[in-house]
Amino acid sequence: MSKFTLLEVSGESCANCYTLLPVVRKLADERGIGVEHLEVTPENAARVQALAVDRVPTLIVLRDGAEVARCTGFQPEEILSLWLDAKLEA
Repeated sequence: MSKFTLLEVSGESCANCYTLLPVVRKLADERGIGVEHLEVTPENAARVQALAVDRVPTLIVLRDGAEVARCTGFQPEEILSLWLDAKLEA
């Protein structure tokens, strides 16, 4: 069985990121998947660059550690819920 993780990439001064994080955690909890939060900082710059993240917030669905979907920018909870369900079923 595949293991899904939702990687949430945010910036430390991004209001949309902080608004979105509790929603992301709620949606992930409802689906029984883990959430990893990655803050864009100098210490994390190499990983952010390796992920090719060019704006925040960015959500990345990982299946067994490999990226299967990506969503950038702030989205309402209803849209994220539909998007996440579609990606988990694919």
